Amino acid sequence: MSDTRVYGLMAEFDDPEDLVVASQRAHDAGYREMDAYSPFPIHGLDDAIGFKDSKVQWMMFWGGVIGAAAGFALQAYANGMDYPINVGGRPFISWPYFFPVTFESTILLSSFAGVLGMLGLNGLPKPYHPVFNAPRFDLATQDRFFLCIEAKDPKFEIDETARFLEGLGSLSVEEVPH
Repeated sequence: MSDTRVYGLMAEFDDPEDLVVASQRAHDAGYREMDAYSPFPIHGLDDAIGFKDSKVQWMMFWGGVIGAAAGFALQAYANGMDYPINVGGRPFISWPYFFPVTFESTILLSSFAGVLGMLGLNGLPKPYHPVFNAPRFDLATQDRFFLCIEAKDPKFEIDETARFLEGLGSLSVEEVPH
């Protein structure tokens, strides 16, 4: 069983391709609770660590559908039922007339759903994370690449995982205190 005072083990790499290869090998070896850190986006890294598609796009879609329905329903109620005024012979519920407000409410609710969904699914705001305790982690914003296998992974054994990470060609492997 893993030590509860250890968040995980972090391997440092000098090259983005090495990080992608190491992440893929760790995923192939059965590690699932891991994350990779780099100073810039790396193509293919999300697939290498087994990152699943986000639910944010579905939240945005349903926010847009609800926004469109709410915008149209508000205008239909206001112009067709609550205060019907026939101006120029147009129908009380006229979808071409209602289009601008319907479009704007679609965009508004879709963007709100996207921002709030992203914040909620990422657990933000999160001013502290255990990886900040890693001694060299500040280089993740400059020129180094890190792979962290978390202690909550079912396959995690501190000595075996450390040997595995060292065998991936990492520059160093360090414990991340909780």
